[in-house]
Amino acid sequence: MALLEIEDAAKAFGSLKAVDGVTLAVEAGRVQGIAGPNGSGKSTLFNLVTGIPFGPDRGTVRLEGRPIERLPAHEIAQAGIARTFQRETSFDGLTVFENALVGATFGGRRKASAPAREAAANALGLVGLAPATFPRLAGELSVFERKCLMLATACAMRPKLLLLDEPASGLTRPEIEASIGLIQGIAASGVTIVLIEHVLTFLMSLSDHLVILNGGRVLASGSPRSVIADPKVVEAYLGTRRPAA
Repeated sequence: MALLEIEDAAKAFGSLKAVDGVTLAVEAGRVQGIAGPNGSGKSTLFNLVTGIPFGPDRGTVRLEGRPIERLPAHEIAQAGIARTFQRETSFDGLTVFENALVGATFGGRRKASAPAREAAANALGLVGLAPATFPRLAGELSVFERKCLMLATACAMRPKLLLLDEPASGLTRPEIEASIGLIQGIAASGVTIVLIEHVLTFLMSLSDHLVILNGGRVLASGSPRSVIADPKVVEAYLGTRRPAA
């Protein structure tokens, strides 16, 4: 059984069909990439899975066979799904440790107990944020550190499934390489990962399986190398080549 199953999921905003009948599955232990042109429905699909800020208009989302598409966001998180966002998202007036503790206590499942504090500290260590950074305010961090903090806050929730939305955006090449190592470490710890990314080297380095969305639909799915070489995918990104005059 797949860890995550999405069946005929759809979301429209007026006449715009942001997600239009997407069906896909994510096997446990896999790092699955999702790519596609701007506006293809990638982030909206993450929203439908997590309920943040909305669920699907139609379709089913199942985690370990259990339908979750009508649950509130905190119950979906408690079921085992965490996510990050395209932009660095943190509580800038809280410390690094307090931000991670928000993830560890989201939904009130552990309160600010010793196990929650341990989960927060472990998550920060997993992404390379040393104890010396714990008292710093999140708003004082660099872009890369803020991305690491957002990742740690999600990991502190101890998810089964982690959804990463463009984790490499805005990073330098060395920071991208460091991020690849961090995500590989999280995957090695047993967390299943789905990631959206435009940086091709990032996707190819991490993904076991790749899905391409276009116009809110699945355009191609399979091994990363076969998908990238698919003529439909090349056309979606580059357009149809016109014959020479």
